[in-house]
Amino acid sequence: MTEKTLGNLLPVTERTRHRRLREQGSRSLADLDAILDTGFLCHLGVVVDGAPMVVPTVYGADESTVYFHGSVASRSLLAAPNASVCLTVTHVDGLVLARSVFEHGVNYRSAMIYGIPRAVTDPEEKLYGLRCLTEHVAAGQWGYARLPNRKELAATALLALPLDEASVKVRTGPPDDGDGPDAELGLWAGVLPMRTEWGEPEPDPALSEHVTVPPHIVHLATQAVPLVSRRTSPQHRIHERGTST
Repeated sequence: MTEKTLGNLLPVTERTRHRRLREQGSRSLADLDAILDTGFLCHLGVVVDGAPMVVPTVYGADESTVYFHGSVASRSLLAAPNASVCLTVTHVDGLVLARSVFEHGVNYRSAMIYGIPRAVTDPEEKLYGLRCLTEHVAAGQWGYARLPNRKELAATALLALPLDEASVKVRTGPPDDGDGPDAELGLWAGVLPMRTEWGEPEPDPALSEHVTVPPHIVHLATQAVPLVSRRTSPQHRIHERGTST
């Protein structure tokens, strides 16, 4: 049974109910959006031939759907449209180094999305989903690079997972033993922050010397994380360029 909620809150289901470390749980849609917006790598958990598989892949999303893709020969993607899956996105923000080993931990943000994905077969939606994914990872690249031709589209499996059932957890702050007996030990405790940054673009050695780094890649290289908006409504789907032949 799903517990319906009002406002900008995630619905509660038996799978998303926070049973442990409830203080780290969040039902905020804004928190879910922020976690998805500032990442691009997810892990897809699916059962294939009776055995669990967890597959890393990149994703893109709009306001209601997560899109992820792979080869049409992928066993995990072939099984996913017929099975319940769990897609996770996690960001590690720092190591929490306490006075005691027991209190050590991690500052993190994570989202788990449950559901049964569907295979995207409509050519128009397939291009839309691939554009969401490409622009999510590297904004501006869809309009710069050659678009997939029909053969490449046929070789690409694209799945769509609705954002209807999700669980979010976030931990921030210092260790939890600052007001306990271990505080008297005189040991250092705190947080060792962790950040993800892009490096300088490294050109393909096969490039002509006249080909320069495009502005959108120069801009991306200055960003700590992908800063994108997933609020792309269906009526604003972009069709400036069709598939190449």
